[in-house]
Amino acid sequence: MRTYFKQLHWQIFISMILGLLIGYIYSIGYFPSLDIKIPFTNIILFNTKSTLYSLFITFGIIFIKLLKMITIPLIFTSILTGITSISSFNKLGRIGIKTISYYLLTSLFAIIIGLGLTNALKPGNSYTESETTKVYDYSNLNTPDSSLDIFIRMIPTNPISAAANGDMLSIIFFTILLGIAITRLPTNHKKNLTTFFESLFQAVMKLTQMIIKLSPIGVFGLIVKTASTSNVELFYSIGKYMVTIAIGLSIHIFIVLPVLFFLITGINPLKHFKAMSSAMATAFSTSSSSSTLPVTIKCVNENVKASKEVSGFVLPMGATINMDGTALYECAGVIFISQILGVELTISQQIIVVITALLASIGAAGIPSAGLVMIFIVTQAVGFSNEDVALIIGAMLAVDRPLDMFRTMVNVTSDSIGTAIIAHSEGEELYD
Repeated sequence: MRTYFKQLHWQIFISMILGLLIGYIYSIGYFPSLDIKIPFTNIILFNTKSTLYSLFITFGIIFIKLLKMITIPLIFTSILTGITSISSFNKLGRIGIKTISYYLLTSLFAIIIGLGLTNALKPGNSYTESETTKVYDYSNLNTPDSSLDIFIRMIPTNPISAAANGDMLSIIFFTILLGIAITRLPTNHKKNLTTFFESLFQAVMKLTQMIIKLSPIGVFGLIVKTASTSNVELFYSIGKYMVTIAIGLSIHIFIVLPVLFFLITGINPLKHFKAMSSAMATAFSTSSSSSTLPVTIKCVNENVKASKEVSGFVLPMGATINMDGTALYECAGVIFISQILGVELTISQQIIVVITALLASIGAAGIPSAGLVMIFIVTQAVGFSNEDVALIIGAMLAVDRPLDMFRTMVNVTSDSIGTAIIAHSEGEELYD
């Protein structure tokens, strides 16, 4: 039993329950209020009610700040190393183009599903009459004049200034161009820079994992604040949000990907799901595309019968840049937040969400709960950045673990189906 409680998702779950309990007790006025005085004086050192409450809230504030701190370094190094790792692109040529095209297509499908479902089901609308909507400053939003203006704004006049201001689209655009430029350098310079940025990426990943380990404490503080200041409608909306995400992921993994697979290959998709069952189970249990990669490669090579030439290129790249489930989650999450705040995003703002979710999913690290970090990239791109947004995201983080497990399984399944499709297009005989 003790081993269960050592697992991060159980710790987060327990923190959420404790946060809900303490927040509720505080909201109804039953939180102990005791003045601690200096002995033999009337000087009050602190009051248990106000001081402890402030301390709990501070945990959440620090956690949110740490997540925001790591977003730009993570997106920069992840995308950069992802692009520079495509060293075999020139060797494989045709396979490389097919791989990139497939990953972009399926990620776009996932984003559209998330966008459509969240707009249709409106999980956040039950909370639109809250106090939050009355105080939110709409002027904070990034409101482009047109769809064309979105692409113009992607080009930074000063990349350092864009990073300082949190202009995520500009940062992503610059990073992609820099990555492409590095791949075109002479071999010695390319090798030096690739090694440097790979090492920097590993350091940022280590820091990210350290921050994520603080999730139980951070979630506790955020939930205490949310439960003490919000009514039950927020948690009802969070439940609807979970269902919406689950429906979206189910549509993508059980309808979109199998249909795409069948249309291209003519093979029964059930064959593929049977062949990849152990990898899918591993992905669901570990919540890590990177950790599942050895199992994925084994299943693809031994059960799907794809060549090592194809699988060795497509799968590692997929574990780095193909995050269908994450892209869907990020897009739906921002629309959900806008509904909670009572903000109706314009078409151009939703296009920003789509583009940022697509590009940010490329930089989503293949580790458990990477979506905890990546959600800030998309929210900042639209302009959601105040305290109300942090509280909503805090409540979303509390229920993130089961969604993270599901979307990781979607990510891994998409990688394997992409490998099978590309292997089939190269004339390989599969599943025999």
